[in-house]
Amino acid sequence: MPHYGGARAAVSGLRALGAGAQDVGLPRQASEPDVRERVLAFTGAALLAVYVPNEGGRHLRLVESAGTGTGRDGLPERIPVSGDSPVADAFRVGRKLWLSSAAFASRPADGPLAVLPLGADGGWLGCLVVVGDSVDGFGAEQRDFLEQYAEAISGRLRGEGDTSAPEPPLDPALRTMRVGSFVLVLSTGLVESDATLLELVGISEDDFDGKSDALLSYTVPEDLPSLMSVLEPSSQVGGLRELEFRIRRPSGELCWLHLVCRVLREVDDGPDRVVGLVNAAPVLRQSASDVARVQWLTAALDDATTVRDVSGVVVAALREPLGADRVALAELVDDRLAVTVLDPPGAGAWPELWRSEWRSEWPDAPVGALSTLQAVLRDGRMRLWSAGAAIDPGLMGIGPGGLAVLPLRAKTGVAGVCLVGWDEPHEFGPEERSLLTATAGLVGQALKRARAYDAEQELATMLQRSLLPRRLPELPGGTAVARYLPAQRGLQVGGDWYDVIALSEGRVALVIGDVQGHSAGAATIMGQMRTAVRAYAVEGHPPDVVVSHANRLLVGMETDLFATCCYVELDMEEGNALFVRAGHLSPLLRHPDGSTEEVAVKGGLPLGIVADAEFPLTAVALSPGAVLALVTDGLVESAALHLDEGMRRTAEALAAADPSDPGRMADALLGEDGRREDDVALLLLRYDGMKVRPVRAGWVVWRLPDAVMHARRFTARTLRSWKVGEEADTVLLVVSELVTNALVHTQGAVRLDLTHAGDRIRVTVTDSSPRAPAKPVIVDWESTGGRGLFLVEAMSVSWGSVPVGGGKQVWSELVVAPPEPGPLDDGPAQHDAGPGREGAGPDGTEGAGKETQGARKGIKGV
Repeated sequence: MPHYGGARAAVSGLRALGAGAQDVGLPRQASEPDVRERVLAFTGAALLAVYVPNEGGRHLRLVESAGTGTGRDGLPERIPVSGDSPVADAFRVGRKLWLSSAAFASRPADGPLAVLPLGADGGWLGCLVVVGDSVDGFGAEQRDFLEQYAEAISGRLRGEGDTSAPEPPLDPALRTMRVGSFVLVLSTGLVESDATLLELVGISEDDFDGKSDALLSYTVPEDLPSLMSVLEPSSQVGGLRELEFRIRRPSGELCWLHLVCRVLREVDDGPDRVVGLVNAAPVLRQSASDVARVQWLTAALDDATTVRDVSGVVVAALREPLGADRVALAELVDDRLAVTVLDPPGAGAWPELWRSEWRSEWPDAPVGALSTLQAVLRDGRMRLWSAGAAIDPGLMGIGPGGLAVLPLRAKTGVAGVCLVGWDEPHEFGPEERSLLTATAGLVGQALKRARAYDAEQELATMLQRSLLPRRLPELPGGTAVARYLPAQRGLQVGGDWYDVIALSEGRVALVIGDVQGHSAGAATIMGQMRTAVRAYAVEGHPPDVVVSHANRLLVGMETDLFATCCYVELDMEEGNALFVRAGHLSPLLRHPDGSTEEVAVKGGLPLGIVADAEFPLTAVALSPGAVLALVTDGLVESAALHLDEGMRRTAEALAAADPSDPGRMADALLGEDGRREDDVALLLLRYDGMKVRPVRAGWVVWRLPDAVMHARRFTARTLRSWKVGEEADTVLLVVSELVTNALVHTQGAVRLDLTHAGDRIRVTVTDSSPRAPAKPVIVDWESTGGRGLFLVEAMSVSWGSVPVGGGKQVWSELVVAPPEPGPLDDGPAQHDAGPGREGAGPDGTEGAGKETQGARKGIKGV
């Protein structure tokens, strides 16, 4: 086969198509010449022609053409099959021919030539001849479309049967490909669209008003910036632009469309036009082209949720593919650039202005110090500088060989800026410019969305932290630790909660729960339930009553959400634990010997289901060294992990962990921080037992005229048995005032409890009134009462009042000298005594002031 190396060889071959060949009138064009003109415009072709063999098969006959140069001054009507020409050779061999430069006698400018055989091996039906209008030749995308077009024409020719007088195939073949065409007038926004394009979008011709907004409104919002960047005019007029984007049809169906277009600028001050074709693109092509990178960027930004994620995607999309030496992404915050990523991250790779502002992970560069950048952000258009351009020193150091500044536009304005720099001299080609322009539009919207997501997550995190305990209390005889991990999908706030409630000296409540769902509503219910459970527990109710009250509260909220809960009340002195379970997972218990079991706790319904639900109690004795684990289902269950298997794995991890460090033990139970589908809450308590147990004594105060005297006598005997000497008068004074207040201001039973632990004595007086004692603001100097609480406050290290079931407790703590080892004088001091009159002596009556005497006078009439 002859070699066709240049334009002149192609011209000579076409001019010598055969002796005696005559040029006659060509067939009329089809009824939609505007569609073919759009095909020519976007493919960069000047001529399209279809040749088929005649009846004898000795000549190729021209049956249809489109474009300039047709007729007697253009293509010949007949081409000998045996002749020496590009068309004849391509037809005989059945091979595609792409000549980068060819020309015709009627055209002064050279142009490329393509010959595509029509048909199949062993049965060629003709040739498609394409003459380009640019000396650059046909690009990859142009060739791809023309090959598909030739295949569609072949299908039309095979279906005709009689190739001697075929139907002109150009337009029917285009319709077969389901390629829609349009012409957009940029100055008016009006668009001429054919029926195929409207069909691809999913709207009828009657509903289309001819405005571009009507078509753009169906574009997925995330893809709209990149689509607009392809359609808008630029200095690179004439080059092909391509994009694959998503639309949502009126029926709700989501589909991909493939757009190829070019911007045409009129010579005589006419309006700029965008001519293009659109076809369905059900599968995204994967290639190394700039277009594929834009499409990859679109898909990657869809998965990027945080600003850090967006920054990582931008670096991956631009630095290595473009061979750049530096990439910076920054948000625009007031008059400063809040940098989100620098690549490379080292400060030494960036200009001095940036290094001087390096106060945290990334620097904050002032926009006012970069006048060039300030102008770019104000205009909102991409700017490119080659090596040696006069720009700010703060920008020159980023790209001495070339710098691209991309304003990241969003719907509400410029969201930030992306800087891409090269050290060596760099030239910006048309494809690279299009890539950078499309990237700016995509990243701007994604950055705005990611900033909103980060703000939402920050708010959710603050909400979650405010609803959970900031710290756990120190416990006598044990150590409690907790862990909470939010779900890593969706809003990172949920309904899991935990709490450790110090009920009184030696008693503690452990609570863990889970409200259904992951939303602000679930978090709100969680906060209310945690507060309610804590309030009911502090009031002194037993565990089953606490959970029952919380259940009634949730039912009364009339919410669709329910909650599960596990409540444990533990006596730190004796190790006795009472469990209540409301639809929650059973606790896990690690014994001192390392064996682990799932505690068989009787279960009740979840909270919020039935108002009258019952919650049975389960008693379990803990030994010193045991570890109790309360968990939520996010730790032991997922789509890939069955609940039973998850509980088994957690029990094994609990058995294998070292109980000497409860914090590390909790971390070991959590395992590696993978992608969690649900919230995870974990509460561990290592029960050590109390090494020094407090001693207690109690006295039921009867409402008798000398009740305060008997309370003082009981206190004196108890303090003597505890070997408390010097501080005894102070304790007696506090007892007198608290008992007097209870007898004078309340009705019902009164009880006095004394507790001695180390260097502290705690005096507790329990009465049946829920009202807290009120300390008077002003006391008249002439009055004989009203100073009791002032005296208690002055004598005590700390004092207060807490509600309990059926009343309240007023308590006071005083510092005493620790007892010396030795036998107790009066035998065991821990007892619960009733009132008695015997044994009254000077130690039981001395120290009673006017407050106590006044109380006696008031009680005599009872």
